[in-house]
Amino acid sequence: MFLSRQHVVMARTLGVAIVATIGLTSCATYDADFARINSRLDQLDAKVQGAAQSAESANQSAQRANQRLDQIEGRVQQLEAAPRRRPRG
Repeated sequence: MFLSRQHVVMARTLGVAIVATIGLTSCATYDADFARINSRLDQLDAKVQGAAQSAESANQSAQRANQRLDQIEGRVQQLEAAPRRRPRG
């Protein structure tokens, strides 16, 4: 009877140790997963920032093009409204 009780105590202790070891191992696995996820998020953030800069540059180019069109629009309207010149000859 005494050996059986001692074995039960030893088995419990061993079981607790195994569960604790597995728990600590899984935490290390989660740390690696979180590091991988954070790395991926950093890469995506860099891509988003690059895309935002490209979009801002394209927006500025479009605004400059619109300003040039606005500048020549008056001259185009004058030419369209002017009387037609007859060809010589």
